[in-house]
Parts: sequence; C-alpha cells; structure tokens
Amino acid sequence: MKKPRFTPSAEVISGETADIYFPRTVEILKKEGINPNATMEVFGSRAGVLCGMEEVKALLDEVLPEDNREVWALGEGEDISAKEVVLRITAPYQSYGVYETSIVGILAHCSGWATAARECVKAAGGVPLTSFGARHVHPSVAGVMDYAAMVGGCTGCSSIAGAKLTGVAPSGTMPHALILVVGDTVKATMLFDKHMPSDIARVSLVDTFMDEAEESLRVAEALGEKLNAVRLDTPKELGGVTVELVKKVRNKLDAAGFKQVGIFVSGGFTPEKIRNFKEKCAPVDGYGVGSYISGARPIDFTADLHEIEGKPIAKRGRIPGITPNPRLKRVI
Repeated sequence: MKKPRFTPSAEVISGETADIYFPRTVEILKKEGINPNATMEVFGSRAGVLCGMEEVKALLDEVLPEDNREVWALGEGEDISAKEVVLRITAPYQSYGVYETSIVGILAHCSGWATAARECVKAAGGVPLTSFGARHVHPSVAGVMDYAAMVGGCTGCSSIAGAKLTGVAPSGTMPHALILVVGDTVKATMLFDKHMPSDIARVSLVDTFMDEAEESLRVAEALGEKLNAVRLDTPKELGGVTVELVKKVRNKLDAAGFKQVGIFVSGGFTPEKIRNFKEKCAPVDGYGVGSYISGARPIDFTADLHEIEGKPIAKRGRIPGITPNPRLKRVI
C-alpha cells in the first residue's frame, strides 16, 4: 500500500468541524494577545490499531508555523495500548487549538475501523480479505473508511476513493443489479467479460436466480479458464452463506474439472463467523467484510495540555508535564 496523500478540507481548516468552544477560545486569546507555546498530548481509551495519523500530520503540517513547531507521533498501523500517548504537539496554542476536535475525531474513527479490520484479518488466517463497507457509511468518509480497513490488513477495498488513497485497484465485479437487469447470471457474466478490461478479475455472483452450486457450474462452463472465482452472497432469507454451502459449491466445481475457480464469500461476516469457517475447513479463497468494519465502535481519543511555555500543567486527575513514551518519533 502506497503512502496516502491527504489534503485537509476547507471545512476543517476554517474550523467549521470544530466544537464551538475551541474557535471561541482562540478568538478570546487573539483579542487578549495570549499565544503561549503549548504542548498537547493525545491518547486513546482502549487498545487497538492506530490509524488516521497520516491525515492528522497533513493537517498539522498545513496549520502549524514552520519556524516554531514540533510533532511526535506513533506510526500508521501500529498497535497501541490503552492510555498510551500517540501524538504530542508543541507549538503556539492559537495555531492548533481550533483543530483539537478534528484531530481526535480523525484518530477515533480511523482507528476503530482499522482495529475491526485487523480482527477479521487475524481470524481469516492468511485468506485475503476485502473491505465492502462503503455502502454502510456516509459517502464523504467512504474512502477514508476503506483506507483504514487497508491499514488494518485488508488486501483490497470496494470504493474508488479508498483505492485511490491506498494506490490499489478497487475490488469488486458485478452486483445483483446487473444480473437482474440482464435477466440471467451467465449472460451477465459473459457481458462483463466482453466489456471489462482483461486485467479485471472475472468473478461471477452466483446466488441471484438459481442454486449456487448449479449457477457456479453454468458460469464455469460458459467462461472456462477465464473465470477466476464465483462469489456467494446468499441472503439471510435463504440461510446466508454457510460452510455447507461453500463445500457444496467446491465439490460441484471440482467434480466438473474447475478446480482453478476460487470461491469468494460475503454477507454478514464477522471475526467469529470467519473463525467458524476456518475451524470447519470451509474452502474459502477470499472474504468480503462490510458492516463489521464500517460499523466499528470508534476508539475515543483525548487531547490534554501538559505544558505551557515549558511549565508542567494538567487538569485535575491528570499528571502535569510530558508523558514519557519512547516509541514516539518526531514527524514534523
């Protein structure tokens, strides 16, 4: 995965995404001429996978004065423990005070998504996993969500925006809509093969009209060696994708001489369901995971001031002064 290029939005830079008390605070300080060098530390409420730091760094690089700034941070994708300081900023307070909401918000959601993805990846035990969660989030954050899933270990993502951020081709071939409009799975697959570039994998969705095993065989016979895989996305109304169903499809394909055709599964997969498939030796070649990642609980991050002009300070309940963390590296 390539290093992403994040550009802070106009809404973030203007302070529109901030809790209102931060712009009011900076306004008061400006009018009073108060702008000390202040050190702010950020830590998470629970353990997980850190994500969003590259976007935070892009924001800080934009707003902090070049001649008076120091930023220390952990890296994207690193495992973090509860209450561990992941970011330390030292700069004139007015330069970054407005952005506290955005900084902790970016880290909170991205780290939650990345942590959920990592849980699924570990459960899959080396079987590739693709993020299919774009349809479950607001379009303005779909790309960032898919990026976070990739940081967590997914090998692919479905959204174009997420693929651009990560430097990969978006994953996914045909939806049920194409098959329903065309009226036949085989015909839809043949049309896909006819019109799509050769570097796009030929993966046919085989649960729309007929029994999955029969449909898989029909598609394999029609497309031959061009067929890379079939995808099972059987709805809950019909029992969903089960271990028994996957084994049935595999046996049907193997018996007909199509051992090269893989089986990709999606629809309601969680770490627990993936582990169950692994334990029962389901012959799965790839998982698509959507809502478990996209709906992950954010990791709450907190930002505290710990020094003002080099003097240790903290609110009640917190320890004044710099919190040691030898894992931090200077990034700005």
